[in-house]
Parts: sequence; C-alpha cells; structure tokens
Amino acid sequence: MAPAMRSTWHCEHFDAKEHHTMTSTITTTNPATGDDLATYDVFDAQRVDDAIVAAHELHRSWRRESFATRASVLHAIADELDGRIGPLAELMADEMGKPIAAGRSEVEKCAWACRHYADNAERYLADVEISTDNTRSYAHHEPLGVILAVMPWNFPLWQVVRFAAPAFMAGNAGVLKHASSTTGTAIALDELFVAAGLPDGLFRTLVIPSSRVNDVIEHPLVRAVTLTGSGPAGAAVASKAGEMLKKSVLELGGSDPYVVLEDADLELAAATCANSRMINGGQSCIAAKRFVVHSDVYDEFIDRLTADIDAKVMGDPHEETTDYGPQARTDLRDELHQQVAASISHGARLVTGGKVPDQPGAWYPGTVLADVTPGMPAYDDEMFGPVAAVIRATDEADAIRIANDTPFGLGAAVFTRDLDRGERIAAEELEAGSCFVNAMVASDPRLPFGGIKESGFGRELADLGIKEFVNTKTVVVG
Repeated sequence: MAPAMRSTWHCEHFDAKEHHTMTSTITTTNPATGDDLATYDVFDAQRVDDAIVAAHELHRSWRRESFATRASVLHAIADELDGRIGPLAELMADEMGKPIAAGRSEVEKCAWACRHYADNAERYLADVEISTDNTRSYAHHEPLGVILAVMPWNFPLWQVVRFAAPAFMAGNAGVLKHASSTTGTAIALDELFVAAGLPDGLFRTLVIPSSRVNDVIEHPLVRAVTLTGSGPAGAAVASKAGEMLKKSVLELGGSDPYVVLEDADLELAAATCANSRMINGGQSCIAAKRFVVHSDVYDEFIDRLTADIDAKVMGDPHEETTDYGPQARTDLRDELHQQVAASISHGARLVTGGKVPDQPGAWYPGTVLADVTPGMPAYDDEMFGPVAAVIRATDEADAIRIANDTPFGLGAAVFTRDLDRGERIAAEELEAGSCFVNAMVASDPRLPFGGIKESGFGRELADLGIKEFVNTKTVVVG
C-alpha cells in the first residue's frame, strides 16, 4: 500500500488553517471574488459555558417529550427549510462558492432528512425484547445529552442537519463548531431551528476557532462529539474524546476509487465519473477521485471522461448555468495545484486543465491526469478539488488491488454490464463503507453512511446513525 501524505486539509477539515485563533472576530470571505462578507464576534469562555449549560438544561425536558412532539418540530424545521430555500442557497454561494442550483438541492436534502427521522425515529429506537429467564428483558434507548458537532464548509447545511435531525429525535441537545468560513450559514441554521419551534438554546452555534475545540470536549456537560473533517483533525478530536472517555463518531477523508471494467457501458461510466468528480467543485469526501480503468478501454474512457469534464461550466455560483464555482479558499486551491504539479513532475500526463486562472478568487479548472502511478500525489493522496486521476489496470484482480491500495475507505464504485459481477465486487472485494454498482456514491437518509480505515469510524444516517448517540440500556424485570 502506498503511504498517504498527511495533508492538513484533505476532505472537509474544520479549518485546520484558521487565522482567527488570536483575534476576537471571525470574518467570512467570498471565494469567487476574495471580498470580505461579514464579521462575527468570537464567543468568550463564559458565553460558551452558558450555551452548553443552557443546552443541557433544555435537554432534560426535551428528552421527556413524546416522539410525536419532537416529530412535529422536525416537520416544522423541514417546512422552514423549504420556505427559505432561495436565501440559504444564495448564502452558501456567497460563503463557499456552491452553485445556486446545487445549493437548492442541498436544502431540499436537509428537509428530506428531517422528515425521514420525524417519521422513523420512534421505530428505530423502539425497545428490543430479549428472551431470558426473567419476567421481561429488553434493550431501551435513552439520549446522552449535549453532543458537540464539528462540521465542515463544503456542505454547510447538510453536514449539520444529518447530525442534528437524528440527535433531536433521540432527545439530545447539540452545540456546533462550524467551519469559520461558513459562520453565516451556521447562524442562519440556528435561527431557522428556533423559528420552527425547537426550544431556543437546545442547539447553539459556538463562534470559536478550532484551537478551542478541545476546551468544549473537556466540558463536563458535553457527552460526545461527532466530526466530519480531515484525518489529522479526526485524530486530534478522537484523542481528546478518548482522553475524556467520551464517545466520538468520525467521517474523514476519502480517495474514492471508481473501477471501470472492460465490459462497462463507457458512455454511462464516463458521464457518471465526471459528475461525481466535479460535484461541489470536486470538494466532497465521497466524490470520485481515482479512476481505475481496464487497459482494454483505457484510452476511450479517458477521451470520454475528458470531454464530459471539459463540458462542465465553471463560473459565477449565482448563475443557473454554472456547474461548478471556485474552490472554497485560495490556500486550498494552491495546495491542490501543488499536488497536480508534483504529479506531473513524477510522470503523470496532463490531459486537460491544470492551470490556475489569472483572476481574483479561488478558481481552478476541471483537470484530468492520466498515467497516474504510485508515488504521485494523485495516486497516494486525497485530491480535494476538480482533479481526476486515471490509473491503468491490467485485469479485474489488478483493478481491485489498485482500488484498495489506499489508507482511505469511504466510498467506491464499479462499472460493468454484468450486474452479478458488479455486486460481487462491491459486496466482497472493495474496501469501503459504501459501494455502488453503475452509479455514483451518494448519501441517503435511509442508508447507513461512514467509512473504514483512515476514513473514520461510526455511522451516520438510517437507524445506525440515530443509535450512535444513545445509551442502549439493558432493562431486566425479575
């Protein structure tokens, strides 16, 4: 297995490079223009403590509410999301460059998750009867209390809601340390929850830099932590949570392989791979990143993939015709370009893209690198941007070996006209938390989501997600 370079930013980190740690304010910036958007006061220690204590106190009564009462609030949150779809999409376009159409889809997905948990949480958390020698024995689920969520900028609504919806329905409270670059989105979500009827203070955004996350984990009323971010960020948070004997769930980086076999429908495969690589400007932990292609169809696949990526429109995220906007920050764009340049210097072939536009903002074009081999960043590391790395495989076994030759294990896909073959490879061969056949990897409120190896541990969504932050209590009646 090729060693992974320890980038501080791969996947959706929680601002490992924040420049706000010594200041009293946080300023957000438009990545399309470089212009400042808004400035927010950083919470002092007392304000953080007050928020955690208030969330804990509200949790004590919220946990006693019926599932029906909690569900009515979750349905109201979904309705509020639907009613604010335009402004929220505009805000995400401003803060992190998400195309407006993609922003609306993200809001809609958040509403779907809220309704899913409102309708299914009681069933997910129902007592489980267990036959023993006693009068009655069963497993009962109770909320833990205040959960800290450390969340990223790339899907600034979805990442929060996919944690918050099940947490609320289980009876938990939450405090959020969002990426500083999307502070406005975090505060808008705070306000939306209260407008929908969630008790004011049951959930609160903490406007603090990442350097103070450990202080929050140490708070005696914080019972657990969930993080979506980079490997180094996850290791730091898990270490502190472990030190404090607190549960953690981590969704970390990914270098998702898409295996294209010799019998694949190449038109479908190329289009799906291009869409997956370019979604959110390539800034997605489950975006396709490495394309492992059988040698019989290697050249044709590259031609098709390149044409599909070149057809994507890079432009103003507020325009309906835009397929992808800028990268979230210029420092992230610059690190991505360094990875591309290093790969080329080690022998990768630049097929398209690969040049930084001469204009303000964090722009980077769709890029295809062919003939990628071990020792190149495009092979060894996560490329968190619109860069496709194409790797040649000699046969099925070689393709599976290359696909698994990574420290990550978040998502994977395989393309073949033989569905039995594809299902076997997905189910038994590919090392990842989610494996798809002839389709792009995506999260769904009905399906468990998470990774293995250095892509993290624990699961979000579906029944497993809501059970991560409950006490499964054994109750025995003699």
